[in-house]
Amino acid sequence: MIILAPMQGLTEVLFRKTYERCFHNAIDLAVSPFLSLTHGNLADAWKKIGDVLPERNEGSIPVIPQILGKEPEEFVELANRLFEVGYTEVNWNIGCPMRKVAHKHRGSGILPYPDEVDEILNAIVPQLKPGLSIKMRLGYYSKDEIDNLIPILNKYPLKSITIHPRIGKQIYTGNVDLEKLQEVLPDISHKVIYNGDITTLADYQQIRSRFGQIKDVMIGRGILYDPTLPLQIKGTDIAPRSMNLFVESLVGEILKLNVTDNAKWRKIKEYWCMLSHSMKVDESMKKEVLHAPELAETIDKIEKCLLHI
Repeated sequence: MIILAPMQGLTEVLFRKTYERCFHNAIDLAVSPFLSLTHGNLADAWKKIGDVLPERNEGSIPVIPQILGKEPEEFVELANRLFEVGYTEVNWNIGCPMRKVAHKHRGSGILPYPDEVDEILNAIVPQLKPGLSIKMRLGYYSKDEIDNLIPILNKYPLKSITIHPRIGKQIYTGNVDLEKLQEVLPDISHKVIYNGDITTLADYQQIRSRFGQIKDVMIGRGILYDPTLPLQIKGTDIAPRSMNLFVESLVGEILKLNVTDNAKWRKIKEYWCMLSHSMKVDESMKKEVLHAPELAETIDKIEKCLLHI
């Protein structure tokens, strides 16, 4: 199974629906960008969970809502509301490496504190209506922090654990630590999903060859760099000009957003920085898109690039 990783501002419903329309069934499942327990009032929860509201996700990649936070009461309230609208699983984010998140013991910042993880799970699991999965890193300061977490996680009926084998302090720099992952895998009683640095078919094949017991992978940047990667992994034929269709469709959906032209311009450029990686077009043309000073010119430059693919 190929799972789309959560990436704030990038893998939201607009992207998921456009991707599914252009590359039907290439991605099996998505985990949503995190829903924070600290942003806004849960009494108005529907605004908080707008990205995963079922009516907005019709025709999209099936999605599992992800929750970021460490407040048990609020976690249970939000998770159970998600269950009421049809979700049978939620994911707890204890992997986010962003410093402003981690220094509050949220995301990967809670990993050095196994007693806190245990206390939260002990409080929420008995009250949760949906099943619970976890996305995590090896640790925040040290890869060995996972050693103290595994016995705790094994106590609870988790649906899966997705492991990105870096530490939080690395953010996304340096190498993934496959040796440490291999060391701890036999001790984990739950299904493990691999996440981290799969950007090519060869990367995927290396992970599957090394970790035969891992059947499912989660990919984020690799799909943003090359949207056809899931098709390559599955051995599915890639339709001519499918990349063109996807970029054109994504830009078209962004232009429909009820935001300022400046906001649309920034969002298109954010996607372009990643999507252009796999485009077989002159680098100078790619840069012209980024240097375009306003929305209309940016779209014009993108259209010229697509003509050369």
